[in-house]
Amino acid sequence: MKAQNASLAAPRGSVPTADASALSQPLNFTKPPMPLLKTYIVEDSVVIRDNLIATLEEMAPVSVVGSAVDEGSALAWLSPSEAVYDLVIIDIFLRQGSGLGVLKQLRPLRPGVRMVVLTNYATPDMRSRCLALGADRVFDKSHEIDALLDYCSGLAAAAH
Repeated sequence: MKAQNASLAAPRGSVPTADASALSQPLNFTKPPMPLLKTYIVEDSVVIRDNLIATLEEMAPVSVVGSAVDEGSALAWLSPSEAVYDLVIIDIFLRQGSGLGVLKQLRPLRPGVRMVVLTNYATPDMRSRCLALGADRVFDKSHEIDALLDYCSGLAAAAH
């Protein structure tokens, strides 16, 4: 069969060559990185907060943009419409006020933002109260950290 288009056919008797530098480069099949979830932490324990931030930023697609130790400080940072964040992780018992107060006041202001509770008191009653106030999920600090990491990865993948 004869080539219809001369520009597509190699001259008769020639051997096709390739640029050697192109052959030595590995093919890049990696996906672009997932976007980082801009995350705000409401946690009064310095040790828990610092460990949580380190764990989230190392093991999940998360960038912590701020934190608060009490309800008033959290609401002051989170409430303005110009505040930019994707996820809020809230402890229930704070230095002043509570995580329940944060949920109750923030949910109507930010209906599209994901809000989860991370607590040592994840009883069935407390889970129900948090969900009724607008929490998307409730995680137990003592044995659901992996579930929180999976949740964060799922959110970032969905935004990808």
